[in-house]
Amino acid sequence: MLKVGITGQSGFIGKHLFNFLNLKKDKIIMVPFLDSYFENQDKLKKFVIDCDAIVHLAAMNRHGDPQVIYDTNLKLVKQLTEAMEVTDSRPHVLFSSSTQEERDNIYGKSKQDGRMLLKQWAERNQSRFTGFVIPNVFGPFGNPFYNSVIATFCHQLIQNEQPKIVIDANLQLIYVNELVDLFYQKMIDPVTGSDEDNYKVQYTSENKVSEILLKLENYKKIYFEGHSFPELNSMFEVNLFNTFRSYMDHSSRYPVLLKKNPDQRGVFIETIKTSLGGQFSFSTTIPGITRGNHFHTRKIERFIVIRGKAIIELRRIGATEILHFELNGEQPSFVDMPVWYSHNITNVGNEELITLFWINEFFNPNDPDTYFEKV
Repeated sequence: MLKVGITGQSGFIGKHLFNFLNLKKDKIIMVPFLDSYFENQDKLKKFVIDCDAIVHLAAMNRHGDPQVIYDTNLKLVKQLTEAMEVTDSRPHVLFSSSTQEERDNIYGKSKQDGRMLLKQWAERNQSRFTGFVIPNVFGPFGNPFYNSVIATFCHQLIQNEQPKIVIDANLQLIYVNELVDLFYQKMIDPVTGSDEDNYKVQYTSENKVSEILLKLENYKKIYFEGHSFPELNSMFEVNLFNTFRSYMDHSSRYPVLLKKNPDQRGVFIETIKTSLGGQFSFSTTIPGITRGNHFHTRKIERFIVIRGKAIIELRRIGATEILHFELNGEQPSFVDMPVWYSHNITNVGNEELITLFWINEFFNPNDPDTYFEKV
């Protein structure tokens, strides 16, 4: 078992990496880390001693004074290397740098110089080092106006603000799930000698800023306002759509009531409009029984209650707040399942519960994207 610690665990990439590695319990043991460890030498020393691998993500991205960015990022690297040298620890260090290294700015220089310091530490101590040079990263739960322009656009559109394009550049992007998998693959690589100090991470999509904004505006119109699922023609579009969905206020959005169309024959109700295809199914559940208690990292899913009474619960992985939604077949309604939220549905009525399900991809037993965790 590999003992892994993450500095900057509370940040955008750090949270995703922590959650991803927690899915690999057969190979990985997580070593806890708090940002305050950098202010406590004893805790930082214990941390580096306990780790077989350390992913160093802790860094400052933005500040009014560029010199503060440089000084802070170099200080963090030096604190880490000093703790490892004092304790004679030789973990495999994986460092998050940026393609900003190629640009003439202080942030890029801080990442490049930090990478060089860690390379020199690895050479002095015959330890492994992987210096990741990473393109623009996007994904769910990023901080607007800080992590990426996509995070900012999603936030603004959900808030009914109109995003502004300053420079319509080409963005070379990697989705955060793809990036954390690369970290994992490097960790479990059995290579024991010197490693790559300048590992250039390949981008997985390239789009103009205006093209990305157009897609997001389309998601807002079709999905956020129209409750229909948009056409998604590539994995990038699935990832972008799931990123957009993560910025919605789920607690105030659900359940969404469906329109009942009665006539002399009975009632007709539209449940799902989609350009995606996917899979439709239904279940019956006896009173008192709970289904689910699992989450997905990429799948798009909708639960529609058409008969009986149910409570749907959602909890974001790594968080404690639980969202509760009451649904009643007397007024059919639905709740969509966000990625990285464990979810369940319980029959809280006295009769059989009938629930319709739609998911955007067929079930694949070799890649189910279903991880069990109690809400």
